[in-house]
Amino acid sequence: MFAITAFYHRYFSHKTFKTSRVIQGIFGFLGTTATQRGPLWWAAHHRHHHKHADTELDSHSPKDGFIRSHTLWFLTKKNFQTNENRVKDLAQYKELRWLDRYDVIPPILYAFVILMIGTYIENAHPSLGATKWQILIWGFFVSTVILSHVTFLINSLAHRWGYRTYKTDDDSRNNPLLAILTLGEGWHNNHHKFPGSIKQGLRWWEIDISYYILWVMEKTGLIWELRKPELAKIKEDRL
Repeated sequence: MFAITAFYHRYFSHKTFKTSRVIQGIFGFLGTTATQRGPLWWAAHHRHHHKHADTELDSHSPKDGFIRSHTLWFLTKKNFQTNENRVKDLAQYKELRWLDRYDVIPPILYAFVILMIGTYIENAHPSLGATKWQILIWGFFVSTVILSHVTFLINSLAHRWGYRTYKTDDDSRNNPLLAILTLGEGWHNNHHKFPGSIKQGLRWWEIDISYYILWVMEKTGLIWELRKPELAKIKEDRL
């Protein structure tokens, strides 16, 4: 979830901070294990969403129905390809292009690692009563399905359910429950008002776990140049 929210979304899609090519590649790989396609595909579609949010050109607006905005939009042939014109800044990196082209490989490798861990636990600790297949099912398949659907809820519910702090040209909403489940992505109205901000929880009580982790990463030198809106602007533009 952190690889999706902090890197697929806040880094690859919005460039809200800078990092090294190594860290970029590592979290690009980790994000791909979530089975939400490669970073180029994800960022290209998300940038398109912000440009056309809740209009007829938006690929996953809930105005077209819950199911379409939740899952059906990315199952269509029209939305399968990556529009590299939207991610020219990312397409220059060969490793990101590789992840986008072979996005099925990282999840397979990840599942294999989970299976090997399960095999060790089954043989080394038989008293636990866990089999390698149980650990694979829960450690990869069930967790991945839950992760995916929680992420999809931002598309299908965060433009319908919640409160609005800022006036925007779309129907984005802030939703505390979704913010907890997605490590901070539920402050969606804040995000659509300040899409270039690394911090999406803008009030003291708006918990943004992804930002807290990114703040620690900044202190350790793994990322830098974190972008935030000015405090005066945050207060001034509130409804």
